[in-house]
This record gives sequence, C-alpha cells and structure tokens, in this order.
Amino acid sequence: MSLKSLLAAAAVQGVAEARARIFGHVLNPTGKRSPHKILRKKLIGDKVAQWYPYDIKNDDPLVLAREEKQRLAKLEMLKRRGKGPPKKGQGRRAVKRNK
Repeated sequence: MSLKSLLAAAAVQGVAEARARIFGHVLNPTGKRSPHKILRKKLIGDKVAQWYPYDIKNDDPLVLAREEKQRLAKLEMLKRRGKGPPKKGQGRRAVKRNK
C-alpha cells in the first residue's frame, strides 16, 4: 500500500466518523450484524395498553371479596360431589409415577 492510499483511507474514515457524530448515526465499519436498527424503533407498549380499558374490579375490595367467596363456594360444591382438586401428592402425575 502506498502512503497516498493510506492517507486517503484515513481521511475517508475520519469524515465518516465525523458525519456519524454530527448526524447521530451509528458507525459500523466492519459491517457485522447489529441490533441498532431494532433498538432505534419507538416502544409501543403504551399504545397497546391503551387498547384495553382499566379494570376497576382490582381497586374495589368488596368486588374482590365477593369473587373470592364465589370461588370458595364453587370449590366446596365440587368437593361435595367428589370433583374437587386432589390432595397434594395424589394427582394424576403422582399416580403415573407410582405405576
């Protein structure tokens, strides 16, 4: 390589670095894969969250208590019919393991 081509390459690289700094670009001289393109996008979580209305049930302890009471009543009814959840260690997986 000649001195002229080395100087030209250094000047081009210097100009590229300065341009990247001025305009806020990311310099990738090696050309390797970079996540910068994905990270540059705006986040959309807030917009997605706006589609769903706010759930007031979680704020009211009376509503939560009533739902819990209904759940326990249903569970009790299922247990009386013998359809409730099995005791710990008596489920389907435990039965399979013992066979």
